Amino acid sequence: MAEVDTLAGDGNRFELLVQSITDYAIYMLDPQGRVTSWNAGAERFKGYAADEIIGQHFSRFYTPEEREQGIPRIALATAERDGRFEAQGWRVRKDGSRFWADVVIDPIRDPAGKLVGFAKITRDLSERRAAEATLRQSEERFRLLVQSVTDYAIYMLDPEGRVSSWNAGAERFKGYAADEIMGEHFSRFYREEDREAGVPHAALDTARREGRFEAEGWRVRKDGSRFWASVIIDPIRDDDGQLVGFAKVTRDLTEKRAIEEQLRQSQKMEAVGQLTGGLAHDFNNLLTGISGSLEMMQIRLAQGRTAEFDRYFMAAQGAVKRAAALTHRLLAFSRRQTLDPKPTNVNRLIHGLDELVRRTVGPGVDVEVVGASGLWPTLVDPNQLENAILNLCINARDAMPDGGKLTIETTNKWLDEAASRRQDLPVGQYVSVCVTDTGTGMTPEVAAKAFDPFFTTKPLGEGTGLGLSMIYGFVRQSGGQVRIYSELGQGTTMCLYLPRHDEDVPWEEEDVFSLPPEPTGEGEVVLVIDDEPTIRMLIAEVLGEAGYAVIEAPDGPAGLRVLESNARIDLLITDVGLPGGLNGRQVADAARAARPHLKVLFITGYAENAIIGRGRLEKGMHVLTKPFQMEALAERIRQIIEN
Repeated sequence: MAEVDTLAGDGNRFELLVQSITDYAIYMLDPQGRVTSWNAGAERFKGYAADEIIGQHFSRFYTPEEREQGIPRIALATAERDGRFEAQGWRVRKDGSRFWADVVIDPIRDPAGKLVGFAKITRDLSERRAAEATLRQSEERFRLLVQSVTDYAIYMLDPEGRVSSWNAGAERFKGYAADEIMGEHFSRFYREEDREAGVPHAALDTARREGRFEAEGWRVRKDGSRFWASVIIDPIRDDDGQLVGFAKVTRDLTEKRAIEEQLRQSQKMEAVGQLTGGLAHDFNNLLTGISGSLEMMQIRLAQGRTAEFDRYFMAAQGAVKRAAALTHRLLAFSRRQTLDPKPTNVNRLIHGLDELVRRTVGPGVDVEVVGASGLWPTLVDPNQLENAILNLCINARDAMPDGGKLTIETTNKWLDEAASRRQDLPVGQYVSVCVTDTGTGMTPEVAAKAFDPFFTTKPLGEGTGLGLSMIYGFVRQSGGQVRIYSELGQGTTMCLYLPRHDEDVPWEEEDVFSLPPEPTGEGEVVLVIDDEPTIRMLIAEVLGEAGYAVIEAPDGPAGLRVLESNARIDLLITDVGLPGGLNGRQVADAARAARPHLKVLFITGYAENAIIGRGRLEKGMHVLTKPFQMEALAERIRQIIEN
């Protein structure tokens, strides 16, 4: 009797447990499929109270289509035969609405194995199914979105770097169809030299370690052509944090890069235009000094007062040196070239730029240069940095129409976490170059737009609005930052922050001019080709003094006729820009067809890249840039002939 009471108690507890469950419909069916028990979860899902449904056939929970197909009967037969029936499908509530259900039916047998009914558990999965459907739709939309993007190459890599997905943009940029590239290693998009340097593997390592890799560089298409790309690689991790691959986004910036280069050159030319007036005035002053000194030497010679020659000679020579420095600085400033970072001593660079800055801003502006002692080197394109500093000085001059003070100051800066956040730079050591004026200053609104392309406060026709935007782009590309500190009516400070470079800057020795060398020639024959008679005369006299025989020619064809004769020629000295249809390089190349070992010295007033033409000088060819001192020419000729 106690055992019966225990069983009854256990049964009551079990019934209480089942009745308290509301997330599952748990009920029993008799062998024919009629409902014999009903819990709170069943009432919640199906909408029937117990007294409404007990005794009714469970098929009423199925859709009409499934009842017609005999699915309820098949479900019970399967449970009886296999020991379980499990499925998902639509079920119908009392109010006729449908829900997606997970259904399990188990047979119930007595101790003799006779079927006495079925236990049925139903779970409402409508919300989960809707969420899964939404996720599938989102994934499909995302897939279609990625596949439809043609301006970006968006694809995935496995953890080893093999391509595992490919979109239309990737096919357009790279030239590979999906079936050609899937499973291939992404390093094939890099140049041979980059692969040898391990750049692709380093990119994946950086993305894996730091959470992102971002860079710009040359990439290679299927046909072997190159394009300039912006690349971002992000790691993809599963819920456990395990790396499952990489997402890679590439953008073709070739056209953008070309436009930026054109803008950079345009800004240089704008600055050159700003310089022209001042330089013309300066050169006229220098020419007046040279001409006047020569005239005074002529007068003193007629008077027999030759003791005063040195005074006028030094004045003329000084004017020549200043003119040469201005010319070389202007050529370097206006030369077209892409960024070519080099270890740079900024103090030395500003010192070389000092005279050009002073002449550009004019006598009404007091220029002060404050170079920090022990200034760190920085890795930067020196020509672009000169361009940036000169443009900042021009802006400062324009902000001081009534004159004022311009200060160029360099400093070593250490940025801690707080300072780096303010400057939007990584923590570390930087070289700052600040240009300060005492001009009109800027409002906060103007300062906020100062780096926007084509934004300018100058009158129409007096500025492109590209200056500061180009400086900003150059400094950011060099790993640095530009900051403006300005107060209306008080002036402006523009600071360039450039990362410290660990390598020392090679020391550039200043030109040292020695006394004219003793005669060293042994009758060697030098052909001099130059269309300027004065230069031919001076070179011939210097060579004659040094012991060389000289043949002169006024243009390319005349010089080539000499070279094609049987005359002995040990050295050809030729200007590059010659009249007569043949330039100096063409004459030299033609001469070497018959005289392959002929030594050549080009003398030129043009930028070196223009002279070389094909990008390099052959063995035995040398360059001397005008203007030069005669003793330097003689020494150079001696070295070439002796070697």
